[in-house]
Amino acid sequence: DFLPFICDGCSGVFCLQHRSRDAHGCSEVNIRNNSVKPDQHRSYPCSYKDCNGKELLPVLCPYCEKHFCLRHRHQSDHECEKLDAPKPRMAATQQLVQHIIDSKKSEEAKSKKRKGAKNSETAAKVALMKLKMHACGDKSLPQTERIYFQVFLPKGNKEKSKPMFFCSKWSIGKAVDFAASLANLKNDNNKSTSQKLRLCHTASGEALPFEHTLETWLSDKDYPLYNGGTIILEYLDNDVLFIEDTESYFS
Repeated sequence: DFLPFICDGCSGVFCLQHRSRDAHGCSEVNIRNNSVKPDQHRSYPCSYKDCNGKELLPVLCPYCEKHFCLRHRHQSDHECEKLDAPKPRMAATQQLVQHIIDSKKSEEAKSKKRKGAKNSETAAKVALMKLKMHACGDKSLPQTERIYFQVFLPKGNKEKSKPMFFCSKWSIGKAVDFAASLANLKNDNNKSTSQKLRLCHTASGEALPFEHTLETWLSDKDYPLYNGGTIILEYLDNDVLFIEDTESYFS
């Protein structure tokens, strides 16, 4: 042969007869043939009931760890056994609405209470100026210790109410005795009788405990007494702790 032939696979030099790869058993061809593996494609069938779908790539549910097709890949789509049952939407909505209503009612009640207390305080300030002109009391008391009330007297008394002033440091018991003497009322509080003369709150109707001081009730958070406000003086049985109908004293 006149010209050598170089194999472009293994770079060997061959004659005309052996120039082809098959003719000289090219090593490069054998390597490539050995590296080619038969097609081993695998399919992944869907685990959802009655579904015949398959995927070439695995589609795993991260919760139940089963294979599914793209159509059933979500928990809700394949009824995943690890899926938490959601609360009924209607029940949750009703619960939320009820919570909002209760909150509003609570806020309205608080608002009315604050507004009522504010109105009582304002009215007391206006009335205080008039009370100072006409109220009866111990004139030896320092002005800084005086507290003024329009005292509503027991039902059936000829006089409906009387303006009075007391010492803020007095106990409720001493204030009752002093008011009884100013209004000429029978007072048997020092005797074991069936009824006692009591000072009662005009807003709550509560009979104020004898051992408390007027000063304590002036600073009460829920139902304070106001300087210039009103208070009720009434005979109550020993087992009665409050007056039910306080409005009847003002009508």
